[in-house]
Amino acid sequence: MLARFVNSLPSGLSQRITKLYFRALIRNQREAHSSQEDHQYKNMDVKILPALQDNYMYLIVDKATKEAAIVDPVEPKTVLKAVEEQGVNLTTVLTTHHHWDHAGGNEDLIKERPGLIVYGGDDRIGALTKKVEHNTKFNIGNLNVQCLFTPCHTTGHICYFVTAPEEGNDSVVFTGDTLFLGGCGRFFEGTADQMYKALITILSSLPDHTKVFCGHEYTLQNLKFAAHVEPTNENVKTKISWSQDRRNQGKPTVPSTIGEEKLYNPFMRVTELAVQNHTGKNDPIDTMKAIRLEKDTFK
Repeated sequence: MLARFVNSLPSGLSQRITKLYFRALIRNQREAHSSQEDHQYKNMDVKILPALQDNYMYLIVDKATKEAAIVDPVEPKTVLKAVEEQGVNLTTVLTTHHHWDHAGGNEDLIKERPGLIVYGGDDRIGALTKKVEHNTKFNIGNLNVQCLFTPCHTTGHICYFVTAPEEGNDSVVFTGDTLFLGGCGRFFEGTADQMYKALITILSSLPDHTKVFCGHEYTLQNLKFAAHVEPTNENVKTKISWSQDRRNQGKPTVPSTIGEEKLYNPFMRVTELAVQNHTGKNDPIDTMKAIRLEKDTFK
C-alpha cells in the first residue's frame, strides 16, 4: 500500500521520496545481495551487477566490437568499475522505466561519462536523450536491440530484446519490472489488460530459449505465490528448490527463459485452466486482474 501511495504522488516528489528510501537502505547494507555473475554467449556477454537491496543492473557487451550498454545503472560506481575491469567501450544506457531504483543513476553516470546515449520510453527518465516506442530498433556494436513497449507497471515501460545478427543465436530480453522470474510488476499506472498484452501477446511471442533478465531478485517470493495458485505444479516445486539453493549460495536466480516462465509463472499462465480455476474466472484478463490483486497482499 505504501509503495502504491508513493507512486501515486507527483513524479518529482515520488522520485525524491524513493531516492531517500533507497539511499537509507544502501547506508545500512553491508554487502551486495548477490554475487556478480558473467553469462557468456556466442556473440554477447551479459554481466549481472547486483544493486541496492534487490535490484539488478546488466552490462551487455558485443564480443566483436567490445561496445557495451548498461541496463538501469542505479549505482554508477559499480557500473564504471565493471566497465574498466571488462575493458569495454560503454556507449549506451537502456532504461526500462522512470522509477528511481532503475533510472536514478542516469544523471550521475552521464556526469562521469558525457556523451552516453540514454534510451527510454518515458519523459520522466533522467538524462534521457533518445525516447523510444514499440519496435524502435538500434544497435550496440553488432548486436540488434528491439524495444518492446510494455506499459502497466508504469505508462512508459520498455523491455529490450537483444539478438545477434545471425539466425539461431542466443537472444536475451531485459524486462525491468514488467516480467520477473515467477511473477510480474505491480499495476501502478496501468491495467490488467495492459499486463496481459505485455506478457501474453508480446513477451510470450519471443523464442522460448530467450534468456530473461529481470529488474529484481524477487524469485522466491514470487514462486511461493505461484505454489499457492497451482499447488500441484511440479515445475514450480522444482524451481523453488533450485532457487533456494542459489540464494543459499548468495547467487542470482536470473536469468530464466521465456519457455520456463510459461511453465511456472502464474501471470504467464492466465490462459491455463488451473490458474483460472484458482480465481474462479474463465477470462484470462479477469484472471490476470484477480491474481495480481491477490499477490499485492500475499504473505
